[in-house]
Amino acid sequence: MESKSITHVILTGGVGSRLWPLSRKSRPKQYLDIFDGKSLFEMTVERNRNIADKIMVVGNIDNCHLSKAILEKTATEYVDIIESTPRNTAAAIAFAAFASNPNDILIVTPSDHIIGNMPSYQKAMDEAIDKASKGFIVTFGIVPTKPEIGYGYIERNADDVLSFREKPNQVTAAEFISQGNFLWNSGMFCFKAGVFLEELKAHAPKVYEKSKIAWEKSKDGVVDFDASMLIPSISVDYAVMERSRKIKVVSSAFVWSDLGSFESVYDYLVSIGHPVDKHRNMVIGTDIYTAFIGMKDTIFIHTDTAHLILQKEFSQDVKSLYGSLERSNPELLT
Repeated sequence: MESKSITHVILTGGVGSRLWPLSRKSRPKQYLDIFDGKSLFEMTVERNRNIADKIMVVGNIDNCHLSKAILEKTATEYVDIIESTPRNTAAAIAFAAFASNPNDILIVTPSDHIIGNMPSYQKAMDEAIDKASKGFIVTFGIVPTKPEIGYGYIERNADDVLSFREKPNQVTAAEFISQGNFLWNSGMFCFKAGVFLEELKAHAPKVYEKSKIAWEKSKDGVVDFDASMLIPSISVDYAVMERSRKIKVVSSAFVWSDLGSFESVYDYLVSIGHPVDKHRNMVIGTDIYTAFIGMKDTIFIHTDTAHLILQKEFSQDVKSLYGSLERSNPELLT
């Protein structure tokens, strides 16, 4: 009889450019200890401990030592897959699937999300595992709490996906919310390894073939660099989710944020009691006395080598600052 187990696949590739200067290439946001004294990565590992039999971490050559330190501290056994060069999420997930038995159910999650309301999370996971065991590829859609422009959306009818939508503008986001059948796209998935690979082969054959070659050339979990460079760099949404006919969505009511901007970090920190002044100004990264005069909803981010002063509603603009620093001051990003 073929063994069937549940593996939690944690993707740790992102650099968190919208959270500069807190998030740096040498310590991306998933490894920062500013969330309840634990890193988001550590919280991600703990969250699925009771659900999965195995943990698999797909990271890159720059951050695998950070994952290792946390997993060793908690004495957690795991399968380590190290990308020599990042090739986006389709390839990262393909490596995890190639490293598994075809019948293994994989729960794929990013390593930098905040999740609350664990009974609701457990219910969504149970439902997803049930659908995955029947041969579906499951995506988790979050019931939206506001017309958020920082997330993609899933349009659905019951558990059928009608369409995936890119990050909307404010007017479109409000329309999505008023229609009532749109969910936030969480970037979390559940499926049998073999089903995912079949669908990848059918809809993105070049990603499948080149990822397979790179995986077969890997040594001790480190994926071959030269072979990796030949893999098309595309997201799993584009490669499989938007094309496959085997997709189901689990509508999930757990509390969720991808902490993709300082606005979402601000909201989270307020919810756990981080101080703000009477005009809702916040300081992150220092206990030094800081006064705000004539300012409202401002975030001051302090690090040893760079400071950022940010009006909260302009949080999405940090990404373009990051882009210009990449060209003019790359040392500030490391």
